Amino acid sequence: MTFLPIVERELRVAARRRGTYWGRTLAVLAAIAVGVFIRLADWGRSAEALSVEIFFGLAWLAMLHCVSAGIRVTADCLSEEKREGTLGLLFLTDLRGYDVVLGKLFATSLTAFYGLLAIFPVLAVPLLMGGITRDELGRVVLVLLNTFTFSLAMGMIVSAGSRWPRKARAGAAILVLLFGAVFPLVGLWLTEAPGHAWGKHFFLPSPFTGLVLASDAGFRRMAPLFWHSQMVVHGLTWVALAIACWWVPRSWQDRPAAAQRGIWKGFWRFWSFGPERERATFRRRLLDVNAFYWLTARARLKPFHVWAVFAAMGAAWWCGWREWRDEWANEGMYVLTGLILNTLLKCWLAAEAGLRLGEDRQSGALELLLSTPLTVRDILHGQWLALRRQFLGPVLLTLGLEVLLLLAVQHHNHDSDSLVLWLAGMFMLVADVIALPGVAMWFALSSRAPNRSTGSAVLVIMVLPWLGHIVTLVVMSLVVMTTGSNFDPSQNLLVGIWVSWGLLCDLGFGIRSNRRLHARFREMALQRYAPPAGFLARWFGRRPDPSAAERNRR
Repeated sequence: MTFLPIVERELRVAARRRGTYWGRTLAVLAAIAVGVFIRLADWGRSAEALSVEIFFGLAWLAMLHCVSAGIRVTADCLSEEKREGTLGLLFLTDLRGYDVVLGKLFATSLTAFYGLLAIFPVLAVPLLMGGITRDELGRVVLVLLNTFTFSLAMGMIVSAGSRWPRKARAGAAILVLLFGAVFPLVGLWLTEAPGHAWGKHFFLPSPFTGLVLASDAGFRRMAPLFWHSQMVVHGLTWVALAIACWWVPRSWQDRPAAAQRGIWKGFWRFWSFGPERERATFRRRLLDVNAFYWLTARARLKPFHVWAVFAAMGAAWWCGWREWRDEWANEGMYVLTGLILNTLLKCWLAAEAGLRLGEDRQSGALELLLSTPLTVRDILHGQWLALRRQFLGPVLLTLGLEVLLLLAVQHHNHDSDSLVLWLAGMFMLVADVIALPGVAMWFALSSRAPNRSTGSAVLVIMVLPWLGHIVTLVVMSLVVMTTGSNFDPSQNLLVGIWVSWGLLCDLGFGIRSNRRLHARFREMALQRYAPPAGFLARWFGRRPDPSAAERNRR
């Protein structure tokens, strides 16, 4: 028998898939675009200083790609097989747990891994500019590969014990957050306290420790901590994969609920939906407004999750300010805080907007809803009401906090450029929040996998404006260079170009998505068996072929 037959089969399939090569191409183009943007933004600086900024800027972006890989690609791979009932069929053969786990690992992560490999040559360009050393490049590559496999392993172990996609991705995110952020914060708090020198051991399981210490200065100061951290992260990867291989053959069967599990599920249901009397009152109130609104918003903990994350971020920010005071309260930290809040809200909104419709379309529940007196307008209006209930308060709070941060920046530095930057960020937050739900809902109806709607919506609303911004700057610089004049764009010009591209994407994709939702909602709800069209075809090309859907249904 062939060793690891599923791995061999998935590699052959991936070699014939266009997305494998397109993902690699887009990854390297994005890395080049980021490097060009940093180069144009700091035009007057020396090549050595720019190479350091480009190298570590790309390294941290690649780090985010590696950390989120497990949440995006492996957290739902095994649980999806459980829901479809195909995982048990694999174990009727001679396959073992490691065959299934490694096969799904290679199948789901190959495109993301190729994208990571494509970034490495771009990371080596600053080495030619003279700002970094070969040792720094080697350490960063080692950290990124180690983090990538670590994140995939965390997703696999959660997927082995889960059945539903939301819980699987939430569990993977919690594991990554625990090792990546919670342990380092505990270690930082313990090292500051007297008599707790062993607090540095809490930095070892964090994948971010290696990247922080990858520079020559950090490595010379704490070389043992760097190597010990890499060994611990690598060891956790193998432990997680071993547990997943052992767990998968034992977790796919449907078992009767144990008494203890029933008590826990009853407690969680009580906490999520409330007591019976309160639940009935809440149900009547929402059904009087919109039936789909009740179906989407009946879990009362959804708004609480957003507020809990905001409270945790506020507590972390307060701890940092209490510990470092003036070093913490500066313009750079204010800008970083606003950027994190805006990005978190937009990504979370995109995920919630498309997930419900995508799951209902995939399970066939959307067809049943459309056979009721509910109209398409009622369904879309109910989804908008549920999103407003969950995110309106956090969006208003974010805008209020950013106003306070803007006042703090203006108090220390009366600069009109910073005022324009902050106002543009708040304006684009409102514009993106209005455009994102419609785009995410359309992608949820037109994509094969519901989780892809989030990435597609984020791509066209949040990433595409930055790509257009970079292309505009490149064209402007080429024109200026051909004329022989100097090119020194002001910050207000850069902000204006970004806002223009952002509004163009919001209006173009937002209006188009809402029109298509109202015009083709029923058609797309019935296309769950049809092979989906490509990304460009869904926006600019043909409609799905109904005959293909009928052939697949048969």
